[in-house]
Amino acid sequence: MSIETPTTGKDWIGMADDLRGAIKEMRGGIPAVAKAFSALASAATAPAALDVKTKELIAIGIAIAARCDGCITFHVKAAIDHGATREEVMETVGMAIYMGGGPSMIYGSLTIEAFDQYMAAKTAGE
Repeated sequence: MSIETPTTGKDWIGMADDLRGAIKEMRGGIPAVAKAFSALASAATAPAALDVKTKELIAIGIAIAARCDGCITFHVKAAIDHGATREEVMETVGMAIYMGGGPSMIYGSLTIEAFDQYMAAKTAGE
């Protein structure tokens, strides 16, 4: 499902779908690295002192600061899947802007756009 937005027109859900294919191809070419990265991701995101939702919100903040569209789309989806609200994502964007300045303003707005697309798709599917 592709949802066009009035802001940038980026299809965040479609981007995630496209990236999954490219990542799968890359993983096949470097299986040992891919396996190690997956293990790192599992260890880093496992609930411990911080719950998974909080960790995904942190990842969103880092994705904004790093200006990584693919990271934004994957971590916004994961944050939603773990119960993040729009308000929590907004506060995360606020912290990323505080730490990253003007570029984080741009990527923060893209993050909210991605959140809105995923929530609209989730609502449409219910």
